[in-house]
Amino acid sequence: MSAVAWSIQQVARMAKVTSRTLRHYDDIGLLPPAFVGHNGYRYYEQEQVLRLQEILLLRELGLGLDAIAEVVDREKDAVVALRQHRDRLLAERDRFDRLARTVSRTITEVERDAGMTTESVAHWFEGFDPDKQEALQAEARERWGAEHVDAANAAVRGKGQDWMREQGQAWVAALRTLVEHIDADRAPDDPAVQETIAGHHRWLQGHWVPNREAYKGLADVYADDPRFRVKFDKTDPRLAEYLRSAMVVYADANLD
Repeated sequence: MSAVAWSIQQVARMAKVTSRTLRHYDDIGLLPPAFVGHNGYRYYEQEQVLRLQEILLLRELGLGLDAIAEVVDREKDAVVALRQHRDRLLAERDRFDRLARTVSRTITEVERDAGMTTESVAHWFEGFDPDKQEALQAEARERWGAEHVDAANAAVRGKGQDWMREQGQAWVAALRTLVEHIDADRAPDDPAVQETIAGHHRWLQGHWVPNREAYKGLADVYADDPRFRVKFDKTDPRLAEYLRSAMVVYADANLD
């Protein structure tokens, strides 16, 4: 009995990714199909679909595509690997459950206007990991300098939700435009691409004003840091490297 095979379009629909993403995974050797049909379509069997699930799990956990390739190529037993990923996901779920219970308890106590004691207020912070946030701030200070981090924090302090939402929408719009540039085969130094990058630099000035070195450093963070890379890869797996190249061109041409 022959193995069940799904077309690239079927797999894309099942996994809620684009066919373009699957083709890119094939191009970089991360997820070759089981075979290519006479019609030129890629077809995937159970082994490839399981591998795709693991790739998407690792993306959710914050890994970049290079790191994902190392992980999945190193593993010999797909079921053992999935058990490990499941355990990690369950631990993360439990952490968010604890945070949700903490917030729910706080809401209840505030609504009841219960008398506050040291013990009751201490419960408001169960499940939080302030050391993690402090570590991120320390990392930013080391990478960019304390003056830039302090300026960025000051720039957003007191901003309302509407401002935050507008900033997020502007960022998403810029990323969509960059994907359009990629689809149009425009090089990173194309004037239209550089106009989009100039808009990104102006957008950043609402938070901080990077010089040439800092802007190129940010480009590397976008492409190399798994915490950022995974988000770009979800939009388009070609985006992070393309953005890095375009930002380097802009920095060299326009920034001191």
